[in-house]
Amino acid sequence: MKKIAAIIAVFALCSAPAFAANQGGFTGPGASQQSGGFTGPNGSKATVESVKSLRDDAWVTLRGNIVERVSDDTYLFKDATGTINVDINRKRWNGVTVGPQDVVEIQGEVDKDWNSVEIDVKEISKVAQ
Repeated sequence: MKKIAAIIAVFALCSAPAFAANQGGFTGPGASQQSGGFTGPNGSKATVESVKSLRDDAWVTLRGNIVERVSDDTYLFKDATGTINVDINRKRWNGVTVGPQDVVEIQGEVDKDWNSVEIDVKEISKVAQ
């Protein structure tokens, strides 16, 4: 009986990624064919100035330049309205390489503390110019 339970558990673990690959998602430029999901804008377009008045955990999309590395995962992001710190975990880069001259689009959550506001970046992409 234990052998059968172990075999079923192994089968379930091995087949889970196959089932997950067929579930909803985004359909738009660069997306793979999927059934179901969201087909619209990528969150509210925002500016650095407007982000500072949004609520904590608000989802935003910003377009501008990363002009400086502040610390390990923290960078200074700039658009026409100002600058803000953005936290970009190494896994979020996904092979994208950018310099201060490159325009990028970042999507993430507003992270408000007592005396600071930053963006916890979930996705970054280089904008074609």
